[in-house]
Amino acid sequence: MVNRECLSNSCNMQKKILSLLSSFFMMVLTIVMFHSCANMAAPTGGAYDVDPPKVRRATPGFNSLGITPSRIEIEFDENIKIKSPSEKVIITPPQQTLPVIRSVGKKAVVELKDELRSNTTYTIDFTDAIADNNEENPLENFVFSFSTGDQLDTLSISGKVLAAQDLEPVTGIYVGIHSNFDDTVFTRVPFERISRTDSRGNFTVRGMAPGKYKIFALNDQNRDYKYDNPQEAIAFLDSIVIPSTMPAVRQDTVFVDSITIDTIRTVQYTRFLPDDLVLRSFQSDFQRQYLQKQERTERSKLTLYFAAPTAMPEFSLLQPLVSGDDWYVMERSAGNDTLLLWITDSLIYQQDSITMKINYTRTDSLNKNYIETDTIHFNIRKSAREKREDKKGEEKEEGKQIRYLGLKSNIQSSFELFNPIRFEFEQPVVRFDSSFVQLEMVIDSLFEPVPFRVEPDTLNPRKLTIRPHWEPGKKYKLTVDSARLVSHYGLLNNKYEELFTVKPLDQYGNLEVNIGGLPDGKVVFVELLDKSDKPFRKSFVKENTVRFQDLPPGEIYARMVIDENEDGVWTTGNYEDKRQPEMVYYYPGKWVIRAYSDHQEEWQLDAIPVIRQKPLEITKNKPEEKKRRDPNRDRNDQQQNQQSSPFGFGGSRGSGGITGM
Repeated sequence: MVNRECLSNSCNMQKKILSLLSSFFMMVLTIVMFHSCANMAAPTGGAYDVDPPKVRRATPGFNSLGITPSRIEIEFDENIKIKSPSEKVIITPPQQTLPVIRSVGKKAVVELKDELRSNTTYTIDFTDAIADNNEENPLENFVFSFSTGDQLDTLSISGKVLAAQDLEPVTGIYVGIHSNFDDTVFTRVPFERISRTDSRGNFTVRGMAPGKYKIFALNDQNRDYKYDNPQEAIAFLDSIVIPSTMPAVRQDTVFVDSITIDTIRTVQYTRFLPDDLVLRSFQSDFQRQYLQKQERTERSKLTLYFAAPTAMPEFSLLQPLVSGDDWYVMERSAGNDTLLLWITDSLIYQQDSITMKINYTRTDSLNKNYIETDTIHFNIRKSAREKREDKKGEEKEEGKQIRYLGLKSNIQSSFELFNPIRFEFEQPVVRFDSSFVQLEMVIDSLFEPVPFRVEPDTLNPRKLTIRPHWEPGKKYKLTVDSARLVSHYGLLNNKYEELFTVKPLDQYGNLEVNIGGLPDGKVVFVELLDKSDKPFRKSFVKENTVRFQDLPPGEIYARMVIDENEDGVWTTGNYEDKRQPEMVYYYPGKWVIRAYSDHQEEWQLDAIPVIRQKPLEITKNKPEEKKRRDPNRDRNDQQQNQQSSPFGFGGSRGSGGITGM
């Protein structure tokens, strides 16, 4: 009996072992099949196309002479597309009627709508607009030329357009030439030949005949290719440009594929000069002046909006009829393009309708300014529902606390050593003097009064500045007692108190810069810039040296202005007066200010050309980088990544996976 039980137990054990082995074998088989399936890649379909389209033929032919075509067809070896033809394709001489530029299968088609000039070289610069239809490989620097006469002009000039104030590359601005040197030709006659800047601000004017030229840049808003709008950005060179050529040598790189370098060849070519022109673009300080709108959002506030900074207008009330100007307090923006009249006479602001007579500067159709006299109305009316809500609100206000005059300041717990205290009130106050404010310094747990001066804002009656002489590292208390200030509308201030500490000297650094290459006898100032290219400190250069005290630690940048008119700010140019904008230079790097350190730096203005001076880190209009891409290598890397996992899970599952079974 015992033996039979043993045999039975032995058989059961064998069955369990066989079952386990069978399960393990099936699991291994499943893993192998899964791995095989996961590594089954979809057919590659051959290598990717990395080459741009190739030209087969053109009708008419390239560089044809004595022709006047209205339609041009250029055939390629594959289907193409033309990207942004109105922006990228430049036809010169400029066309008054826009041409039709499109792709039809393997062809680029250009239909010219203007009557062609006699004995003139025409160029169609496609830049990088043409690309193959599938992979979008661009055909760069592709130009088609022909002549209506018996010769083809082939000279060219090139350069860069920068914004005069901040040396930003100017994108998409027209660059044109004139062989007529009359001062008014830029404003009367369209360009003879044109180009357009790319993303780096670069331009090339092609198809030029030998001769002498004046060169201009124009942000042509109405596409008439002449400067007839003072609000268009322009640039001009004072000197005459003479195109020429010279033999030159360059190094060409030959690639095995789109990444791997094969060889570097020395190639002789013809260099077209000048190729380093720099145009500084600016907008004239002329702006059309007119009254844009007026509004009355509150009973006590009348706001006038002008299109541009203007001279102070004259105005008087007609309804209600009031003489004098003691019925309002004025708040205005710099240049007087926005005026806010705070009505202080309750008999006036209680009126639902106010009529005003105003004399202001207006610009006519010939861009001449004159004094316009106008009658304007300010109305404010409330619906019956709004009146009911106001009544309910007044009843609710009876049980509420008193409303105080709003007050804001720039004080922080840790205060910058070079900052003054700035106040801004909700409404204009009737009167403010130094007796309303107590500024004290903590000395041995005692508060000692600190002298200061009060500077009212000349533009905004709601703002003022308090300037003390700060002691580094000291603690201060600022107090404005309650009910010391009253607005024109009867609001009183609540008590205001702030405790703060002025940062110690060991949290600041000092900077001294010695500058070489300065023009003789010129007033020059330097502005320190933050990472967003905004100035935060300014100092004038004295004896080729500029100094900045108490700078916060961190990275800073700098630009310099040659202050021709000595007004302390950068001044734009004026074509009518043949005045260039004031010259601007950028320090080509950055300075790192360390706390509790004195920094000595050198700056040579002409060490680097102006076009390369502005650091890329603070350049807003960064150039479009043309990256060299190899899709075939990308695919091989992808497949290798898929196979790197023992179970085929690596890489993208789109080219294989279980679905391949």
